[in-house]
Amino acid sequence: MRGLPRIPFLKYILMMNRRLFVCLFFVLSVFLNVCATPVAGTPVIHMKQSNPSGLYRSGDRVIMKTYLEGIDTEYITVKVMKGFDMNYHTYQFKNSKDTITVFDEVINEPNTVVVEVHVDETKASLGAIVDADKFTPVAERPKDFKAFWKAQKKALKKLPMEVKETSVQSPDANYITKDIELNCLGGKPARGYLAVPQNAKKRSLPIVIFFHAAGVDGDWCRSTVSRAVQYAKMGSICFDLNAHGMLNGQPEQYYKDLANGELKNYPQIGVEDRNTTYFRGMYLRLLRTIDYVTSFPEWDGKRILVIGESQGGGQSLVAAGLDPRVKAVVATVPAMCDWGGHVIGRKDCWPYPYTFNKDPQIIKASMPYYDAANIIKGSKATFVVEIGLVDFTCVSSAIHAALNGVKGKKILLDVPYRAHHMEQPIYQKEWQENVVSKKDDFVRDYLK
Repeated sequence: MRGLPRIPFLKYILMMNRRLFVCLFFVLSVFLNVCATPVAGTPVIHMKQSNPSGLYRSGDRVIMKTYLEGIDTEYITVKVMKGFDMNYHTYQFKNSKDTITVFDEVINEPNTVVVEVHVDETKASLGAIVDADKFTPVAERPKDFKAFWKAQKKALKKLPMEVKETSVQSPDANYITKDIELNCLGGKPARGYLAVPQNAKKRSLPIVIFFHAAGVDGDWCRSTVSRAVQYAKMGSICFDLNAHGMLNGQPEQYYKDLANGELKNYPQIGVEDRNTTYFRGMYLRLLRTIDYVTSFPEWDGKRILVIGESQGGGQSLVAAGLDPRVKAVVATVPAMCDWGGHVIGRKDCWPYPYTFNKDPQIIKASMPYYDAANIIKGSKATFVVEIGLVDFTCVSSAIHAALNGVKGKKILLDVPYRAHHMEQPIYQKEWQENVVSKKDDFVRDYLK
């Protein structure tokens, strides 16, 4: 998200008298609040379920109801999807002024349910998961899994660390900021932005490493100085690592060329061999970054927190699984979980490697080494994870299957109204207060 430009008018407003400024601030606050909530008269489909958390046990009755506000229609359309199966069942219900029960069923096994209500272009959805703690990964760890990753890390350690650093302008003079490049195995260097508080004492700071969501040329895919400084201001050494070893701070065309050329469909690159898959390089780059930041004398020697969403959430899980120095994870709708689920018809997480039109047996021989569900098994880190119960990109069953194998503390934030992105404005306030704030509070407390 780009910052607002500096304009002379803003400076003029700041010079106005205090009373007028307060009035303007109040008007702006009201405007932002209105934008975040449905406007009176706006068509809204309200939904609720028998357990507001969306978490059920086998034998529980799952009931979902809806009522319409500002919508005049004779019928509503309802889609019911179990196990994230897109071969959904469709029903029509006659509208009434009262609440309508659109799903009522006892579920007697681990499963998921997503119910979508549609009226023309307006829709709403809620999700549920039954026996979340009983899901397990489908693809077992290969017998030589530990030996494989031990060899990868040993080879990386043998490569002498070469650091190229360029000082960049910091948005705050109290923080040292640099553009960093680290040589690495896997075809590309690790690149990102580093921020460290000025004059920090030895062994006084935790580490934060931020990972990015999928893509190449979007703003969300690129490291920024401002984000590195954001976490450094919380009292940390922060490294904002881009996933692909891309150069930082380049013109738009550089990233578009990568997206349409070298990195087009990057998750499919090399999937037929565990030594050539694209994820090998991605995972080695995050390990190289951990080795680099832990060499800082300012690191307290104890705390490393990794943060990311979607692909970045998957990388965060992987970092905790491959390097026990990572003690805490904050992952939002993480990818890379339970890829083997596809083999038995169970929905897996992005990027769905078994759908890449390769021989499934070949994929089965390579990708289990990179499945986060296998990698985090036995991890003793603390995991704070947001899980969307209507997310078809990184599905709840696969994420729970992965997290059920960890040994550390888990703070799981299952969100019944969240898709892969937060798409339902009616829940925005609830989400900020009950989900986002909990993640933010954990980060702040951890970095104290």
